[in-house]
Amino acid sequence: MKTFRCGDVVPGCLREFVGRDREDVLAQVGEHARRDHGLQPDEDLVRAVEERLRDA
Repeated sequence: MKTFRCGDVVPGCLREFVGRDREDVLAQVGEHARRDHGLQPDEDLVRAVEERLRDA
């Protein structure tokens, strides 16, 4: 299991994600980034998320 806190990349965002693996969390975060932050996931965003993934 992996976890990620959006606030680690987008200050002030309180969303947290839990997934079975890296790909699962990245899919959730990508949808959240588009819907709630108006961001299109790119290499920089993916890298920032990957650097902050934690084991659950």
